[in-house]
Amino acid sequence: MNARLRWCYLPLTLLLLAGLAAAQDAKHEAQLRTVRGVVIDKSSEDPVPSGVVFLKNSRTNAVRSYISDEEGNYRFSGLDPNADYEIHAEKDGAKSATHTISSFDSKKEIVLNLKIEKKKA
Repeated sequence: MNARLRWCYLPLTLLLLAGLAAAQDAKHEAQLRTVRGVVIDKSSEDPVPSGVVFLKNSRTNAVRSYISDEEGNYRFSGLDPNADYEIHAEKDGAKSATHTISSFDSKKEIVLNLKIEKKKA
C-alpha cells in the first residue's frame, strides 16, 4: 500500500473512533437516572415553594440541593444508577421523612413527593 493511500485511512479511522466514543457517551447518558417530585405540606396537601431538597449519594456522601419552584417542584438528573441515594426536604425548620432511592430500582425516572409538616405559627 502506498503512503498516500495510508494517509487517507488515518482520517477515516479517527472519524470511526470518534463515532464509537460518542455512541458510548450516549449509551452511558441513557443509563443515568432522574428523580423528581413535589414538596407538599403534609396537612393541607398544598405545594411548598422554596423548600430545600437534599439528595445524598450514599456511596460518596456527596450532597446536592435544589430549591423547589413556585409549584413546589424539584428535579435531580444525571444520577448514577449504581448508587443509592437519600432524599428529604426542609423549610423553615420543618423536615420531611428521609426516603431511600435504591440502586436496585431499575426505573430511569423516579417520582417522589416529599411531605413536610409546617410548624404552627
